[in-house]
Amino acid sequence: MENLLPGIALVVLALAVWSSTGDRRSKTLERRLIRLENKVDLLLAHAGIEEPQDPRLAEIDELLVQGKKIQAIKLHRELTGSGLAEAKEAVERRAR
Repeated sequence: MENLLPGIALVVLALAVWSSTGDRRSKTLERRLIRLENKVDLLLAHAGIEEPQDPRLAEIDELLVQGKKIQAIKLHRELTGSGLAEAKEAVERRAR
């Protein structure tokens, strides 16, 4: 049993290092994606082009009119594949 402890500790340490490296990479990629999305938004605004709307997003507006914000967030996530925070923010923007 004593011979296994250093090996187990090494495996746990390796998994921890691997996990933190992947997390940093995903955060870096997420920041880059956000910057790119902002640039595309600026280019579209400068060119006077509106982003085409998915007709299914009208369902979200209907849910908001009915006061069903949670269902609207769920639908937004289904339609766009976005995360919870992003969908909540987008639905709140639509509600204004």
